[in-house]
Amino acid sequence: MKEEKIIKRPDLEKGLIQVYTGSGKGKTTAALGLALRASGHGFKTFIVQFMKGNGYYGELFALQRLYPQIQIAQYGRNCPHDPMIRQGEMKCLGCMTCFVRKGEGTKQDLFMAQKALEKTKALLHSGEFDLVILDELSNAIYFELVSLEEALEVIEGKPDHVELVITGRNTPAEIIEKAHLVTEVNEVKHPYQIGVASRRGIEY
Repeated sequence: MKEEKIIKRPDLEKGLIQVYTGSGKGKTTAALGLALRASGHGFKTFIVQFMKGNGYYGELFALQRLYPQIQIAQYGRNCPHDPMIRQGEMKCLGCMTCFVRKGEGTKQDLFMAQKALEKTKALLHSGEFDLVILDELSNAIYFELVSLEEALEVIEGKPDHVELVITGRNTPAEIIEKAHLVTEVNEVKHPYQIGVASRRGIEY
């Protein structure tokens, strides 16, 4: 019987801090693209999604095919219409029931944000992942689910061999100062301005 050759996972040369922020669409999409690129070189990625719990996002299904190279966990509110949207029987209505308003986070919202922070700390120091993406961390800070001090503690404790990516609007200046790469995605035009609603496979 032929033995399978074990391919050693490469070492990341140097782990930096990246930020994708701004009012435009595409921040999470950019981070997902980076995860895809990293997987092509044998690196492993874990994506922690703050304030997101909807099971109909297309990336959730796509990433199942790339497991265990890319793994993802959500820590946010779910949509009451999730099953029907996932099956394509209806579209996202933009009803905002799965979103948090500033200063109105519930105990459950705060609990999930803290769980996401705990997960992040464990991932960064596990030695298992080369790239850790904190999707919507900036928004979690803005919506007062995570304190700036807590976020900075995570960032400052990042091991040298791990690349850390933070996405979301309203990124605090203190985090931008810590980052090595900052990309601001600004909205110039968006289909919603002409009445085009979120589209399956494009916006979610």
